[in-house]
Amino acid sequence: MSKKKSNSTIKQVLTQMVLGVFEENGNTPLNYKQVSAKLNVRDPESRDIILEILKEESKKDTIKQISPGKFQLLELKTFVEGKVDMTNDGSAFIVTDDETEDDIFVAPRKLRTALNGDRVKVYVYAKSKGRRKEGEVIEILERRKMEFTGILKLSQHYAFLIPDDRKMLHDIFIPLEQLDGARNGEKAVAEITDWPAGAKNPVGRIKHILGKQGENDTEMNAILAEYGFPLSFPAEVEQEAESITEAITEEEIAKRRDFREVLTITIDPYDAKDFDDAISFKKLENGNYEVGVHIADVAHYIEPDSALDKEAFERGTSVYLVDRVIPMLPERLSNGLCSLRPNEDKLCFAAVFELDENANIVTEWFGKTVIHSNRRFTYEEVQQIIEDKAGEYSEEILKLNELAYILRDRKFKAGAISFETTEVKFKLDEQSRPIGVYVKERKDAHKLIEDFMLLANRKVAEFVSKKGKGKHKFTFVYRVHDAPKPETLASFAQFASRFGYKINTKSDKEVARSLNHLMESVEGKKEQNVLTHLAIRSMAKAIYTTKGTSHYGLAFDHYTHFTSPIRRYPDVMVHRLLFHYLNGGQSANAEHYEKLCVHSSQMEKKAADAERSSVKYKQAEYLADQVGNTYAGIISGVTEWGMYVEIIENKCEGMIRLRDISDDFYTLDEKNYAIIGQRKKKVYQLGDEVKVKVKNVDLTKKQIDFSLVQE
Repeated sequence: MSKKKSNSTIKQVLTQMVLGVFEENGNTPLNYKQVSAKLNVRDPESRDIILEILKEESKKDTIKQISPGKFQLLELKTFVEGKVDMTNDGSAFIVTDDETEDDIFVAPRKLRTALNGDRVKVYVYAKSKGRRKEGEVIEILERRKMEFTGILKLSQHYAFLIPDDRKMLHDIFIPLEQLDGARNGEKAVAEITDWPAGAKNPVGRIKHILGKQGENDTEMNAILAEYGFPLSFPAEVEQEAESITEAITEEEIAKRRDFREVLTITIDPYDAKDFDDAISFKKLENGNYEVGVHIADVAHYIEPDSALDKEAFERGTSVYLVDRVIPMLPERLSNGLCSLRPNEDKLCFAAVFELDENANIVTEWFGKTVIHSNRRFTYEEVQQIIEDKAGEYSEEILKLNELAYILRDRKFKAGAISFETTEVKFKLDEQSRPIGVYVKERKDAHKLIEDFMLLANRKVAEFVSKKGKGKHKFTFVYRVHDAPKPETLASFAQFASRFGYKINTKSDKEVARSLNHLMESVEGKKEQNVLTHLAIRSMAKAIYTTKGTSHYGLAFDHYTHFTSPIRRYPDVMVHRLLFHYLNGGQSANAEHYEKLCVHSSQMEKKAADAERSSVKYKQAEYLADQVGNTYAGIISGVTEWGMYVEIIENKCEGMIRLRDISDDFYTLDEKNYAIIGQRKKKVYQLGDEVKVKVKNVDLTKKQIDFSLVQE
């Protein structure tokens, strides 16, 4: 390093230390001697540099000289912490923890080696009037991601991994001895191992070879790796699962309520491999009905802090890609021990209700059970029984459906919102290539199960929430959904009014009522998907937390997730806490459980993103041999560089780039969700029907480009 560069680096570090002195001393006015003393600097040369720094910073408006020789920071918040949100041009915005603070812009050269999602410490420059806040990264506090998927480019002396992640703007240098057998053009996962000072690119090693680009398994595994989901279970986790005994002892049965003689059924998709919930049904002598919601007792098999438990926590959830499920638990548990298969004794944790003819709860009971499922039904079979009013166990199923209808109606009257989104499914051939697209329908059979699961989740949450008082409420894991922000809701209401739908925003109940009316009215219409997605986007996101209890979308004051411990870690936590409290245990540590909740919410989001990514890949694959074909579509999104269009026939979504629309110069009108031509004033608005031609498909980027067919 040259002497000049070395001096400049020393001065930069010293500048941060000087500014830090003001921060740490509550921005008390100080002269250069006081600053030097606080930094333990005594030699005249360094003290002169400190005086020079103070004068330079006062010229930059970072510091002001409030009296001769006395200096003070212009604004106290010189250093802030936040998360890097990278833009496509290499600059970034730092999103701080304080929601009232503006994001801080950081130019590419001032990012140091910070990557998208990293937690960083930023030095914020004093803000001149009317300008956005700007700053520079001075420390990387936490790396979000060190592993990246991409394509390997190999030359004679070195290799690079070109990352798939669009927000990872640096190729990763791979020394030849770190290739692990990977070949040129293959898709692989690289781990960053070093980023030498002054180097443009990070250095890494190949961790997994995913295979040949474009092959289904390669691409699906790449999606999992990209979102941080492991491709297999560690050997010790598999061994631990295999070592669990299948036998249920008489001693264990004696500790539980025995439901083996009570009619019990499971209702699941025809291709389901794990059955984690069952319903028992019995007509009581007093004319009421006993309905038991029995959930696989996963917590019985997984010891806290065991290898199995740690792995399940890290994964947080099962991941459902288009052509496969990546389970949270090894197959021995998910499809074996914990799966409530018919004609087998199984251990469960249950919520059992006595309901009268009007589905009012007369009594409730929570505890461990043993069941013996009489029959495994598919949704289609139950739907047939509901429609034909005949078939095996038809009397019991029809009564359950009747009770579910009452529960559902009551829920909507209380202000729950019915979001019926269309779920797109692909017909795949033997090579997992998409050969058709269909929309999955949700009928009464699906809703029957859903309503009893909601009942169990709500009542478990209510039961625990009543324990303790005030500050001494018992710690629990809740599924919380906040009310939407009024301005977001107002913006959606304004947009919906263009289609003739009125959203009343006077109260939560009125919002729910008018949203439900909207959902019913749009069913089957071309604008259904756009309005439903936009309505969902205007809602807050549901999360796991110990800090609240209510669920706005369901209109429940207390809600949790109790019913799917095979595929969701929060449900395992709920089972453990509920069992602990049923046995007289004291309140658990809230701080500990809140950390687990934050991780669970993050993993849930990653799983949803991975699922979406696999759908996008299949959509691109489906249209890859249809370049040149013309379709009718609906504008489903608008941005400053283009508009997204969803094809009506097959629900595939692609983009028309604004630069490709040649009849005018178009710009974004963000407030009205529209693209407007500057000369002719032609408007393309969210929800409008347009004709598109498939222009280009890039499978690597999961990107579909359309061109606009102008009438």
